[in-house]
Amino acid sequence: MEMGKEIYELYKDAGVTKILTIETSGIPIAFAAAHYMNVPVVFAKKNKSENISPDSFRSTVTSYTRKNVYDAIVSREFLHSDDNVLIIDDFLAMGNAINGLIDIIGQAGANLVGCAIAIEKGFQGGGDMLREKGIRVESLAIVENMTEDSLTFRK
Repeated sequence: MEMGKEIYELYKDAGVTKILTIETSGIPIAFAAAHYMNVPVVFAKKNKSENISPDSFRSTVTSYTRKNVYDAIVSREFLHSDDNVLIIDDFLAMGNAINGLIDIIGQAGANLVGCAIAIEKGFQGGGDMLREKGIRVESLAIVENMTEDSLTFRK
């Protein structure tokens, strides 16, 4: 809940109307931020299931961590062109999942407000690449270097 409160403080004046995350590990942080922002959470499913409308936005994502490819899927009923969307996720490495969610927001014609990340793996460059594109990325912690026995954080 404290991470959600911090994300709220970072984005409270950004006009967020919806939070978008991807199942499953991003959901608790997104829920916590949504609690403080008083906005709904929409989450992209990683696999087609019976409870997703066939009329959906989808984007193909390559998972750096799991080394697999999947479709991120959001039913069209949950994202609209008048939405100001904040993406929230637990980790940011190469930015593949975030780019998939940005693609879905674009398909909906919605406005991307920014991205809030719990832990960014700065040494993998995904956050810096997004920032270079002009996307606001706020990470609660950025790990600059990681070895078996130490972590160095970006200041």
